[in-house]
Amino acid sequence: MELKEYKALIDEIDYHMDRYYNQNEPEISDYDYDQLMIKLKEAEKEHPDWVTPDSPSQKIGGVAMREAGVKVTHDVPMLSIEDVFDKADVEAWVAKVKDLHPDAEFSVEAKIDGLSMTLRYEKDSRGKLKLSLAETRGDGLIGEDVTANALVIPDVLKYLDLPYDSLQLRGEVYMSHEDFDRFNEEQELKGGKLAANPRNLAAGTLRQLDAKITKERGLKMFVFNVQQGPEELTLSHCAGMDLLESKGVHTVFHKKCKEASEILAIIDEIGELRGEFPFDIDGAVVKIDQVAYRSDFSASAKYSSGHIAYKYPPEEKQTKLLDIELSVGRTGRVTPTAVFEPIRLCGTSVSRATLHNQDFIDDLNVGIGDTIVVYKSGEIIPKVKEVVHSLRPEGVSTYKIPSVCPVCGGPVSRDADTADMKCTNPSCPAQLERHIINFVSRDAMDIKGFGEVYIEELVRRGYIKDIADVYALKDSRDELIEEGIIGKEKNTDKLLTAIEGSKSNDAYRLLTGFGIPNVGKAAAKSLMNKFKDINVIMNLSVDELKDVDDIGEISAAAIFNYLHDEVNIDIINRIKAAGVNMVMEEKEGASDKLAGLTFVITGTLPTMGRKEAQELIELNGGKCAGSVSKKTSYLVAGEAAGSKLDKANALGVTVLSEDELVALINN
Repeated sequence: MELKEYKALIDEIDYHMDRYYNQNEPEISDYDYDQLMIKLKEAEKEHPDWVTPDSPSQKIGGVAMREAGVKVTHDVPMLSIEDVFDKADVEAWVAKVKDLHPDAEFSVEAKIDGLSMTLRYEKDSRGKLKLSLAETRGDGLIGEDVTANALVIPDVLKYLDLPYDSLQLRGEVYMSHEDFDRFNEEQELKGGKLAANPRNLAAGTLRQLDAKITKERGLKMFVFNVQQGPEELTLSHCAGMDLLESKGVHTVFHKKCKEASEILAIIDEIGELRGEFPFDIDGAVVKIDQVAYRSDFSASAKYSSGHIAYKYPPEEKQTKLLDIELSVGRTGRVTPTAVFEPIRLCGTSVSRATLHNQDFIDDLNVGIGDTIVVYKSGEIIPKVKEVVHSLRPEGVSTYKIPSVCPVCGGPVSRDADTADMKCTNPSCPAQLERHIINFVSRDAMDIKGFGEVYIEELVRRGYIKDIADVYALKDSRDELIEEGIIGKEKNTDKLLTAIEGSKSNDAYRLLTGFGIPNVGKAAAKSLMNKFKDINVIMNLSVDELKDVDDIGEISAAAIFNYLHDEVNIDIINRIKAAGVNMVMEEKEGASDKLAGLTFVITGTLPTMGRKEAQELIELNGGKCAGSVSKKTSYLVAGEAAGSKLDKANALGVTVLSEDELVALINN
C-alpha cells in the first residue's frame, strides 16, 4: 500500500467512526467497518513509521456528547476490546495467555450491541452503597453524566446490598427487540420518524434530557465488568459477576472455561442463540478470569488488556418472496419492493426490501415464490443478496414491472439511459402525495403535525390537488372536523394554525418545497441570498441562474422549466395570493463578508450552539457544510472537536476558534 492510499484509508475510517460514535447513524455494517480496520492494521504492521497518535488504530472513535448532561472524566478509562474474526486467532490468544499463566481460566460472554455506561457507587451518610454517578463512555476518557436517566432503568439499582465504601461497575445499556418494536409501532401511529435499530434508539434514549421519556422507552442494562472494587469481586471475574448477580445486579451471560476447545464451543453456542436472545449481540467476549493476570498482557490507548472479542459474520437469512409491491414516488418513479415472510435481522423484524429497478430484478433473476437471501446493509437497511434458484418452485419466472401505473393506471415507460421506470401521468395521485410530503417536511415549509396519513387521506378525498391547496384547507375547516380526517376540533385547529404560521417562513423554505429536481435546501438558500425574491427568480434566464453557487447547468434548466410551466405559475400565484412569504427579509447585521467561503462547525463552542454559529455565518454570506473536504475554507472548532479537526489538519484547512470566527466577521 502506498502512503497516499494509507492516508485515504484513514480518512474513510475517520468518517465512519464519526457516523457511528457521534451521530449514531452508521452507513456501513460492523463487518465492513471491521474489514477497513484490518486493512489499516496490516498497512501499519508493514510500515510502523506511518503510525501516528491520531490513527484510528490508536484512538477511540466516540466523543462525549452533551445533550443529556455535563462532562465527566472517567476514574478508569472505558476502553475498547480488540476484535478478532477467526477462531484460530482466539486459539492463538488463549495459547499466549497459557504460556505465561498455565493456570489461567477464562470467561466467555455475549457481546451486547448497545452503549457502555459506568455506575459509580459511594457509601452515603447512612452507610448505604448508593449510586452517585452514571457516565457514558464518550471518547473513552471523558463521558457525560446521565445519572438521572440511569436511575429510571429498572436494571440499574440505586442501592447495592454490599458492605463497601465504593464500587464502580461497567455495563451495556440496550433496548430489547420488544421495546424497540413497540416504539416504532407507536411512532408509525403518530406519523413520526421510525428508529433505525435498537442500538441507535438506546443511545438517543439514554441521552434524552427528559428522564420520563427514557423511562417510557424501557432501556435495560447488563453489568459486564468491575471497574474498581474489593478483592472478592476482582480476584475472579466470574466469581465477582456471580456475587453481584446474587445481590440483584443484572449481569451479562457468561460461562467460565479452562481450555480453548471449551471457549470455542461456547462461542458457537452463543452464535446459535443469536436469533433467540431478546436483544442484539455483535460478538462474544473472551476475558481472563483472574483479573490480576490481565495487566501482564499489552494494552494500548485504545484497547483494554486481557480481553478479546470474536466478531460473528454479518447476519443473513433465507425467506420466501410472497409478492412484489410497486410504489410511485414524487417524480413518478416506480419502485418495486420485495414482500417476504418476516425474518429477524440485527434486532428488527424484517418483511420488506427494495428491489430498486428492473435491471436489479433481472440481475437477481428473482420471481414471486422464490427463496431469497436477505441481509442488512449497515445493519440498518434490509437488502436482497441473492436467490436460491435450486429451491425455485415450478412455474416461477423473472418478474417484469408492468407498463401500467399501479396507482393511476397511466402509462409507465423507461427513462432513456437509466434503469428507472416512470409514470408519465402528471396528475398521478401518488406523485402528488410525495410532493405534498416534501412540501410540508422539516427542510421545506416545516408544518409540524402534518403527517403522511393525513396527506394521503386529504389527497384521496380531493381536498388537496396541488401544494397551493394546503393553504385553502382552512376554508373547509368545519367539513374536515365533521369527517374526522385530521381528528376532532382541537387537532384540526392545531394543524390549520401550523399551516397558517408557515406563511411567514423564510422564503427559501417555499422554494425548497416546490420540489424542483436537484434543488434542495442549500441551493434554495443560495438563490434567495442572491436574488431575495422568488418573483425575481421566476424571470431569470438559464445563464443568470447558472451564475449562482450550487447551481449547475442541469439544475438551472430544471429551475427555469419549472418556473415557466403554466400549471406551476398558477400554483405559485395562488400561494402568493394566500399570503405566503416569497421575499427574503433583510436581517439586522447581514453582510457579505463571508461570501464565497464554506465553513464546517464541530465540537462544543464556548458561548454559541452550532445552529447559532451556522446562522451567524449564513447571515454574513457564508455557507455551512457537514463534512470537511478540500473545498472547506475554514473549520470552526470547539472543545472535543474529534475527527473533523484531524481531517482539517491533514488537508491544511484553517481552523478557527469561536472568537476568531467573530473577529473574521467584525474585521
